Amino acid sequence: MQVNLPLKIIGLGRYLPSGIVPSSELEMLYNLPSGWVEKRNGVRERRRVTDETSSFMAAEAAREALEEAGLDPGELNLIINASGTGEQAIPDTGALIQRHLGLGRSGIPSMSVSTTCLSFITAMDVAASYLNSGRYRNILIASSDISSCGINPKEPESASLVGDAAAAVVVTRSSEGDRSAIHQAHFKTYGDGAYLTTIMGGGSARHPAKPGHNSDDDLFHMDGSAVLRMVRGIDATFLEELYPGLSKSLLDIDVVVPHQASKVGLLMLQRFGWPEQRVMQTLQWLGNCVAASIPATLYQAVRDGNIQRGQKVLLVGTGAGLSIGGLVMTY
Repeated sequence: MQVNLPLKIIGLGRYLPSGIVPSSELEMLYNLPSGWVEKRNGVRERRRVTDETSSFMAAEAAREALEEAGLDPGELNLIINASGTGEQAIPDTGALIQRHLGLGRSGIPSMSVSTTCLSFITAMDVAASYLNSGRYRNILIASSDISSCGINPKEPESASLVGDAAAAVVVTRSSEGDRSAIHQAHFKTYGDGAYLTTIMGGGSARHPAKPGHNSDDDLFHMDGSAVLRMVRGIDATFLEELYPGLSKSLLDIDVVVPHQASKVGLLMLQRFGWPEQRVMQTLQWLGNCVAASIPATLYQAVRDGNIQRGQKVLLVGTGAGLSIGGLVMTY
């Protein structure tokens, strides 16, 4: 869907925990053959937290983004937590990020936009609408996920796939004559896939205080094969709705920053004739970092010089729900 909303990323930041867990360590832990994880998932290593919290990591990434933007934290008008996993049920993680930035008495509105792995893309779309309404001037979007705490050792495929990371951007409305903008944005949800990727516990339906609570419900579950089959049935049509012709080539898009879902998920993109060198990847050394995957990969691509000002970029991915989303923007 064409939106053409002026938006410019004026600051990028990222925080990676110092703990590095090689796949060989997980293969020993889960009694897997040597090389199984990288061959199956494409992940050589991933980051894991020690004592960090999600809001701490988000704030650290935000500080780098604010420094690049040339702004003090107090110059923010809105803080959006765009994470796939919350730090706690109440309060909203946005308030915790605000507090870590030293803004606990500022009154700056803070909230969450959560569509699991698509949260960053959704938040960018929301921020663009806010900026172009004139309501806010400088918006922080932070995606921070600690998924290592909820992995299920009985499901080594997903347990060896995920990593912990945070990334943040500061966005503002582009000035007149600046080409930076979101051109297209499109999202779809197919609730028939709701139970393919889940953490059943933690909410009101299976609250841990309820009698007979099963602790396995508090762990991550994913039927990866079923997810891939479902995505394969909808992705080409979705891409055509997002940007006609995209299911056959990249057209005028310079760089793709996809969600780092899995090795097979990234390989599926080759069906559309997208040149491999223009599809950015961090899966090998960061794993699947849930909502943080897309902004963490965007950060890497910009820092490596693979994305330059004025280039057209596609952010795209899938998330639990089952949801699929993407946006095309000029960086």
